Amino acid sequence: MGKERLADTSMVHKKLAVAIMAAAVGACAQMPGKGTAPDDSAIKATQPGNTLNSAAAHPSPAERAQPPVDIWDRLRRGFRLDRHVDQPAVEDYVAYFSRNEAYMSRVTERSRRYIFHVAELLDEANLPAELALLPIVESAYDPFAYSHARASGMWQFIPATARHFGLDENWWYDGRRDVDESTRAAIKYFSYLSERFDGDWELALAAYNAGEGTVRRSIERNKRRGLGTTFWDLKLPRETKRYVPQLLALAEVVSRPDYYHVPLFDVANKPYYATVDVGSQIDLAQAADMADVDIKELYLLNPGFNRWATDPNGSHNLLIPVDKRDSFVTALSKLPKDQRVSWQRYKIRRGDTLSTIARRYETTVVAIRDSNKLRGNSIRAGQTLLIPNASVPASQYAYALDQRVKRSRSSGNGNKINYTVRPGDTLWGISRDLKVSVRDLARWNSMAPGDTLRPGNKLVAYAGSGSDSRTTRKLSYRVRNGDSLYRIASKFSLEISDILRWNQINKSTYLQPGQRLTLFVDSAASS
Repeated sequence: MGKERLADTSMVHKKLAVAIMAAAVGACAQMPGKGTAPDDSAIKATQPGNTLNSAAAHPSPAERAQPPVDIWDRLRRGFRLDRHVDQPAVEDYVAYFSRNEAYMSRVTERSRRYIFHVAELLDEANLPAELALLPIVESAYDPFAYSHARASGMWQFIPATARHFGLDENWWYDGRRDVDESTRAAIKYFSYLSERFDGDWELALAAYNAGEGTVRRSIERNKRRGLGTTFWDLKLPRETKRYVPQLLALAEVVSRPDYYHVPLFDVANKPYYATVDVGSQIDLAQAADMADVDIKELYLLNPGFNRWATDPNGSHNLLIPVDKRDSFVTALSKLPKDQRVSWQRYKIRRGDTLSTIARRYETTVVAIRDSNKLRGNSIRAGQTLLIPNASVPASQYAYALDQRVKRSRSSGNGNKINYTVRPGDTLWGISRDLKVSVRDLARWNSMAPGDTLRPGNKLVAYAGSGSDSRTTRKLSYRVRNGDSLYRIASKFSLEISDILRWNQINKSTYLQPGQRLTLFVDSAASS
C-alpha cells in the first residue's frame, strides 16, 4: 500500500519500503519483518543455475478430492493468478527465494499463528488465495512491523486508510495490528480495488502498493501514447514494479517448493486460535494466566492492544490458542467483571490533574473518569479516586507499546537529537555525522539498516548514549563466491550507493570472486 489512496477521497497511504529481502541476510536477520528489497543487481547475482519451468503446478482432480494435507496445499488449490514466470522480475525473485532457504523457513514459521485464519477470510470473500502470502511481502508476517512512513501491522496500514476501512486507533488499541480486524479491512480494500480495475489483480495489487490514482494516471498516459495498459506495460514507482513480482514469485515457489528447494514450515490446515468475547476490560497478564499461556504468546495473538489491558471502551474480543479456549472460558466465567483489572485507591494531592494521575498509573483520563463516574476533569485535593492499574510490573507486559519502545531505544539514554533527512542522506552517513551506530539509528526509528530515506523524514538519535562506540575504518574487502552488492551492504550495515561511489562502479556491475572493494565501515557493525 503506497503513497496515494482512493482517488475519490484523495487519501494518502504510504508504505513500508518492501521488507522481505533485507530480513533474509546480514544485519536484518535480527530484525524480522523489517528491511528493503535488494537491488536488482543483487537479485541477479543470486540466481540458481537452473532456469524456471513456466508450467504451473495444479493439483489433479484426484488430489483435489482429498482434504488438504497442510495450509500450503490448501493455498495452492486456491491460487488463481497467472504467475508470469517468464517475466524477468518474477524470475529474479523466484531465484532469490530459492537461494534464501533460511528466510523462507523463518517467515513461514512466523505465519503459523495467522495464515490459516487469513486463508479462511479470503475464502469467505472469494478472493485469490495468493493474497494470503502478501503479508510476507508487506511485513514478513510480523504484526508488530512498523515503518518510518507510519504504516503498521501485517498489512501495513497507515492511520488515514485504516480509519477509512473501519480500524480504530487510540491509546489502548491499534486496529492496524489487530490480526483479524486488519485482515478484514485489507479484504475490503482488495475487493474495492478488484472492482475498480475490472478484476485485473496485477493492477489491483499495484494500486494497493502505490495508490489507485498513481496506477490510473499511468494507464491514462499509456492510452494517450497508444501503449499497452497491463501492469507490465506501465511506468510505476520502482517499489511497485518490484512489489507485484514478489507476490507472484512467492506463489510460484509455494506451488512447487520441492522443485525450488524451498523449505516451508509445517503449518496445519486448522485453526490456531479462537475468538472469545470477554465482555469487559481485562488485564492481559491475568488473561494469560487464565488461558495458561505465556503473556508473550497472548500479545502475539492480540498485537492490537497497546497497553497492559484491553480497551475499556472498545472491542472486548481476545484471541486465545484454540486448545486453551474452553479452559479460559471456564476460568473467565468464575471471575466477576470488577475483578478483571486491579484497582488502587489514590488520594488526590494539591497540584494533581487527571492527566498527571493517568500517566502515573499507565491509564487514561477517560478510564479514570468512567471508573469514578466523573462528569468533567475537575478534581480537588483530598478526594479519593479508584484507579485501574496493572497487576504485575510493567516489564512483564513484554509486547506492550511502552516496552517495545524501551527495547528499541534500550541504548538511547543520551542526549536526544532530532534530525530531518536531506537529499542524498543515507543512514550510514547520518550515523557517521551523529557518531552513533547504523544499527542503533535504525532501531531508534523502527527501521532496518537498509531502508531508503526520503528527504523531509524525521529521525531521532541519542548522542552519547553509551551505545556501540563508533570508529570508522577503511577496509579492503575481497569478494567471495555468491557475494552481491546487497549481501555486502547488509553485512557491514552500509548503503549500496556508498559502495558504488567509493569504488566508482555502477549497479549493473557484476561482482567477480577475488575482486577487491574499498569499504568504510563502522567497526561495531563489522564485528
